[in-house]
Amino acid sequence: MDILTIDIGGLSVKLHASGETSSSFPTPPGMTPQQMLLGINQITADWYYDHVSIGFPGPVRQGKPIREPVNLGTGWVDFDFQQAFACPVRMINDAAMQALGAYRGGIMLFLGLGTGLGTALIHDEHIVPMEISHLPFRDARTFEQLLGVAGLDSLGIASWKERVLETIALFTYALCPEYVVLGGGNAQRFSKEELPDHVSIGRNKDASVGGMRLWDKQRAYLDRNK
Repeated sequence: MDILTIDIGGLSVKLHASGETSSSFPTPPGMTPQQMLLGINQITADWYYDHVSIGFPGPVRQGKPIREPVNLGTGWVDFDFQQAFACPVRMINDAAMQALGAYRGGIMLFLGLGTGLGTALIHDEHIVPMEISHLPFRDARTFEQLLGVAGLDSLGIASWKERVLETIALFTYALCPEYVVLGGGNAQRFSKEELPDHVSIGRNKDASVGGMRLWDKQRAYLDRNK
């Protein structure tokens, strides 16, 4: 099985294929699935793959988007990805795919600090993608508005870090994870010493590892993402 993993981000679309081939391209403003497919085809023209995993920045049910993404264009809900790639496709929320790549057993909370805020919980190999980042937090703004790029720009790095640590404490109290992983590009703004003992920073390759794991038939959580 040769797998192409696609991680759709607000700033770039990251691609990884079996055999350690990786690349990316900038996310066009208001990107549609057709635009994404064009960019992918230009890069992967000489790549071989027969299965595709997609991390989508929005809620996914039974392998399909159920809402249009907040930070992209429209047309995603009704797009036939399997027909477009002419091979089997599995789609999952992008934070859940990164979480799956970082997972090392037990109960794990994943927070993706990127353009917005991605959230996912894995409980004994069962993936629970969540949209709690859109709940109100402070100053009439949501968790995503304060912890995403817009919040970082408006708050400044010191206050933004305080809000991230406050959110970790709130979510840890409410969800009782055994450990927390911070992913996304802005997780790198933290040093290990600034984080509680149960919190670690994810790896750049977590999304691609998660995309590969989606096709691992030996693991129980995979059956939930077909």
